[in-house]
Amino acid sequence: QVQLEESGGGLVQPGGSLRLSCAASGGIFSVNGMGWYRQGPGKERSLVAHISSFGVPVYADSVKDRFTISRDNAKNTVYLQMNSLKPEDTAVYYCNAVILLSTGRGPYNYWGQGTQVTVSS
Repeated sequence: QVQLEESGGGLVQPGGSLRLSCAASGGIFSVNGMGWYRQGPGKERSLVAHISSFGVPVYADSVKDRFTISRDNAKNTVYLQMNSLKPEDTAVYYCNAVILLSTGRGPYNYWGQGTQVTVSS
């Protein structure tokens, strides 16, 4: 059964940095697009960054030039390096991946459980 395991969230001061990781495992043949979404208090979940299987990134305007998404295809892992963090970046961050299963079924859309990022002094 596919699982997406996230790590790296926490509390950081404004201007600080965090690195999120998300590893996909369990019955995977291949991983297509991977991405990060976030949901702040009282807000809808929205795209932060996405990276294709070929490594082409797309960013939300609010995080361009501050966040960098990358992936390690050998490890089925996606990363989000977050620099110059602002209080408005505070949210639960969710990993997303589109996965073709080893059974040949799919691709299906999977979500991680979410990791809290809090930017506060």
